[in-house]
Amino acid sequence: MTENRSIKGVLIPIGGNEDKGDREKRKLNFMEKGILSHILKESKGRHSKVVVIPIASDIPDEVGQNYMDAFGKLGCKEISILKITRRNQSDGKEVLRLIEQADCIMFSGGNQSRISHKIKDTTFHQILMQRFQEEPIVIAGTSAGAMAMASEMIAGGSSSEALQKGAVKMKKGLGLIPELIIDTHFVRRGRFGRLAEALAMFPDKIGVGLAEDTGLIIKNCNEFRVIGSGMVIVMDPSRLTHNSYQQLKAGTPMSMSNLTTHILANGDQFNLDNKQIEILPIKASFV
Repeated sequence: MTENRSIKGVLIPIGGNEDKGDREKRKLNFMEKGILSHILKESKGRHSKVVVIPIASDIPDEVGQNYMDAFGKLGCKEISILKITRRNQSDGKEVLRLIEQADCIMFSGGNQSRISHKIKDTTFHQILMQRFQEEPIVIAGTSAGAMAMASEMIAGGSSSEALQKGAVKMKKGLGLIPELIIDTHFVRRGRFGRLAEALAMFPDKIGVGLAEDTGLIIKNCNEFRVIGSGMVIVMDPSRLTHNSYQQLKAGTPMSMSNLTTHILANGDQFNLDNKQIEILPIKASFV
């Protein structure tokens, strides 16, 4: 991972259904400690040029407007909605201009395969990667937008059938954080088995399961801090003593041994190099 030390961009993957300032009951103050406020703080605050990309959604207009309203509540005025419906639009002049000028790029939820199919290996993707490596740009993504950040991307699979070989479908993602495999809506949709099977296929990765309204701030591609109101499950397969994936036929129940699992919450940190966690002290306030 030494090559990642020079990366200047910040990644913020989110587990989906984050507070957009429209909830009567909330655990965290939206204006000060909500996930979207963290996104702006890591960028240029209310002066950030934010580009929202609802490419994964079936209802891009509605989703785009929701984020425009939410970031607007936080005082941000320069918000653009970038609709990409065809792959060749990712090489368009106006699209590239917005990506080149953005301080913060936000990918919405939906179907993560659409993100990969319409952006991966285009000029858009090249500029995104270059800016992420060389500039302090913030790239955030919720649900599908978070999952697409990985190189090995979960593309589908039933939670109930997971841990039977072949139940989880994988595709290539954008490769912003190759060290991780990310799953979202993790607690509400019971996706423990799905992420575990993905790691059985790729045991050199670290698995991250993000609950809703919960995210990570990832810097230097080697450490992250938890934000939001829920939990993060970290699965570390680096010390597996048994992994039956390669030997089994499709449809056969799998087994794994010594899969290290951590449960983290707001303010906790994890280092990808030494696989160590740092827990926020009980008396400390939420971040």
